[in-house]
Amino acid sequence: MPELRHDPIQKRWVIISTERSRRPSDFKVTSPPPDDKFCPFCEGNEDKTPLEIYSIRRDGTLPNTPGWEVRVVPNKFPALMIEGEHDRAGVGLYDRMNGIGAHEVIIEIPDHGSSMADRPLENLVKVFTVYKNRLIDLIKDRRFKYILIFKNHGRVAGASLSHPHTQIIATPVTPRTVAVELESARAHYQLKERCIFCDIIKQEIEAGDRIICIDENYVAIAPYASRHPFEAFVVPRAHRHDFGESTEEEIYQLAVMMKDLLVRLKLSLGDPPYNFLFHTAPNVIPQPRRPGYWETLSLDWHWHIEVLPRLTRTAGFEWGTGFYINPTRPEDAAKFLREVEV
Repeated sequence: MPELRHDPIQKRWVIISTERSRRPSDFKVTSPPPDDKFCPFCEGNEDKTPLEIYSIRRDGTLPNTPGWEVRVVPNKFPALMIEGEHDRAGVGLYDRMNGIGAHEVIIEIPDHGSSMADRPLENLVKVFTVYKNRLIDLIKDRRFKYILIFKNHGRVAGASLSHPHTQIIATPVTPRTVAVELESARAHYQLKERCIFCDIIKQEIEAGDRIICIDENYVAIAPYASRHPFEAFVVPRAHRHDFGESTEEEIYQLAVMMKDLLVRLKLSLGDPPYNFLFHTAPNVIPQPRRPGYWETLSLDWHWHIEVLPRLTRTAGFEWGTGFYINPTRPEDAAKFLREVEV
């Protein structure tokens, strides 16, 4: 029988539809052929992108020339613009403001064809270090309330260029998805004086059936109310509220966990398209701010990464109700990934 499951963080119901259940092996996809078109992100084409904001380079190389290992440039077609002020105003019952923000592209590697699952661990460490450094820099801007780090892997997941890259968008408002999580975390802490994420981590480790991979620092969990087949929730086991405060060792261990998870997905599912999203602490210094709003943030919030393979399509029922239909039990997905030989 189908089962409805409730996510206590997002306050969202999910239908685990056992009636239309598919075996995990049924989701295996065929990787698309290499994209041989001209790529502005490849090394040697630095003049085809906006001037770089930040880079990790080999010794002796100059900005906007070959010799980089990870490179950050403004998005050529930004969703939000860096110049200007909010100019927030009411329009009758509505609100409006200028589209102020930042939109950056992190080009993860000079070579065109490799996915994160295939690359040396050292590259992932450098990429995650750049994530942290850009987050720290952008959050200094008082106009920005939230910084989202996200990756689209594969055309189905929204990647318009196949060269490995990640995007960062700074927004002048807190996104609704994150706002709901923040409210849930604060309400749980006010009631129980505990972090809801820490409670979930402890319960999931004790149960074990939704654990995908785990080490002493991080754990990857198939969420109880997974929206998508093989969805994963990657989170530090120790309480950490802000990814921007991660140490070098914590970033190294995160790279180890993410590589482990992505290799499992690729070996078992044939390099599926996916999105991953960092949910970290909001900016606590923007102006104006609501007094006392983030007083317990360091105690109730726990940063995490959502990894969402794009193996099913969102259709009319999902859009009309806000429910998701997942044809694969998270326990089955976790067991399938856990048993992959890495």
